[in-house]
Amino acid sequence: MAKKYWPKEVKKINKLLKSNSWYETIMKELKVSEYLAKEILRKWEAWIIEEYLPPKILIVDIETAPMEVYTWWLWNQTMWTDQIKEDWFMLCWSAKWLFWNTIEKWVLNKKELTKKDDRRISKDLWKLMDEADIVIAHNWDAFDIKKMNARFIKHWLWVPSPYQTIDTLKVAKRWFRMTSNKLDYLCRFLWVWWKIDTGWFELWKKAVEWDMWALWKMVIYCMNDVVILENLYIKLRPYIKWHPNLNLYWEWERCSNCWSEDIKWKYKYRSNTTVFECWKCQDCWAYIRRSSASKITKIRNAK
Repeated sequence: MAKKYWPKEVKKINKLLKSNSWYETIMKELKVSEYLAKEILRKWEAWIIEEYLPPKILIVDIETAPMEVYTWWLWNQTMWTDQIKEDWFMLCWSAKWLFWNTIEKWVLNKKELTKKDDRRISKDLWKLMDEADIVIAHNWDAFDIKKMNARFIKHWLWVPSPYQTIDTLKVAKRWFRMTSNKLDYLCRFLWVWWKIDTGWFELWKKAVEWDMWALWKMVIYCMNDVVILENLYIKLRPYIKWHPNLNLYWEWERCSNCWSEDIKWKYKYRSNTTVFECWKCQDCWAYIRRSSASKITKIRNAK
């Protein structure tokens, strides 16, 4: 993640690492050459970056090709596998790290589309998934994760490293009674952004037939979905009661939802069994509960 999200203590350490006095101290204490002293500091800095950076939060969206099947009528029928003419595959995907400006995007080329071979883009998506600590998507549990895992295991990529997930569709269903829980409606209703008009099925049909304009329009559509999904997640974040605790990635008391240091004590929250200190984040406006044994409560009591 970007250095602006580093804790203040890590910023101080990183500044000291680059000062000449540290080289001299290590050379004197360990009795090593200047080259070895710089190598020690380089490895030390790499360790700090790996251990103390915030969790990597990935926002992802995929687009898949439709299946071609033989059928006799349109409604209320059961399809059998021998009716499948062409199975589905992944056309493109896009992803971005939370608060980063760069959007990763991968799409099939003409040769891959002709062979319906999505191994290359599946492998690149797997690398990002393997690196992520938390993954955010809309309708993730019912669609995206199952589709991605199907391509991963087909191409012998196996299971990515463990990560936590946030499905914004489930958040919307759990905490709100919206007229529709579709991504486009939620973003328009909450004034965060809007989806690109695709022309419905015609775009997918042209993309599969290697219409270059249609395929790249789908890529832009997929990239836009990632951007509006990030905005929707930030809007919904204070309501996510089961949000992964970001404080577990760094032993310092911050907002467990957005990792902000700007949190203020509000009142005591009493459950059926115990009493919690209730804090409010001044950045994302989420309420955070802390037990009396937590570090943040001890600091407040000491003051």
